[in-house]
Amino acid sequence: MRLSFRIATAALAIGSLLGMSLPATAQTYPNKPLRWVVGYPAGGGTDFLARTVGAQLSHQIGQQAVVDNRPGAGAIIASELVARAAPDGYTVFSADNGVLVYNSVLYKKLRYDPQKDFSLLGMMGRSPLVIVASPQLGIKDAQSLLAALRKEPGKYSIGTAGTGSPHHLALELFQREAKVSMQHIPYKGGAPALQDLMGNQIPLMMLDLPSGISSVKAGKAIPLLAMSGERIPQLPNVPTARELGFTKVEAYTWQGLVVPKGTPADIQTRLSTELQKAMKEATVRQSLFDAGWEARPTNAEDMARYVGSEREIWTALIKEKNIQLD
Repeated sequence: MRLSFRIATAALAIGSLLGMSLPATAQTYPNKPLRWVVGYPAGGGTDFLARTVGAQLSHQIGQQAVVDNRPGAGAIIASELVARAAPDGYTVFSADNGVLVYNSVLYKKLRYDPQKDFSLLGMMGRSPLVIVASPQLGIKDAQSLLAALRKEPGKYSIGTAGTGSPHHLALELFQREAKVSMQHIPYKGGAPALQDLMGNQIPLMMLDLPSGISSVKAGKAIPLLAMSGERIPQLPNVPTARELGFTKVEAYTWQGLVVPKGTPADIQTRLSTELQKAMKEATVRQSLFDAGWEARPTNAEDMARYVGSEREIWTALIKEKNIQLD
């Protein structure tokens, strides 16, 4: 009996010591603020999405999610930072098309691996890409645009947020499927391209709605053709490329939430559950809708399937067009 008692006591003591050395679990997590890394400047569409969802998430978990903007190099700087962050559940990252899909194909040397360095928590939102025109161009609808592009191939220039951006790749996909050609003018972000469009410096632009919904509503950018699978609720009168017969054309900018690989599984589950809950809040969804986003809450498994399908489509296109950034 004495021996059994001693063994049981020792086992309990060892268990207690082990428990003290383990990382925080979902039962005690979180006990300090979260750092929410965003790879783009404050004030942009990605930043707005993170701050909107982050505010609701903060309310739910009882700790603040503090947005940390780390812009530069198409979110590569932020990606490298998060890939090397402690996997303790206190660093989360808004990861987009470029971070999780494009960059590993666009760059020969990349100091992070999207499949090895991150664990997916779930999707947040997406925004369809739209070809918009300067009001001075005089083209008011999709049919007129197609007629003009076919009549004079290569005449019209079109701005994008940059080479290798979702906007650029959507343009390449559309040109291939529609058998039209335009002069691609890559900018360093969507904002300067939109400014030049409104200033009549370029006639056309591939726009993501969060970057220019206010300009569209004000009539300063004329929406002609959506790259989405279905009509955009915010722009119900704008036809999709699919409606015009280009059934393979579907392109979005999108955002999901990830954590460094190695983050405890129970914390990942907690964050994923809280994220989906936050995304389903009516006030969050309305705020995102007004800003041009489509709320797309999913769990980690559904996000993995979506990212996989995106990787298959865009990897092939990037290689076909031989698009390289280094």
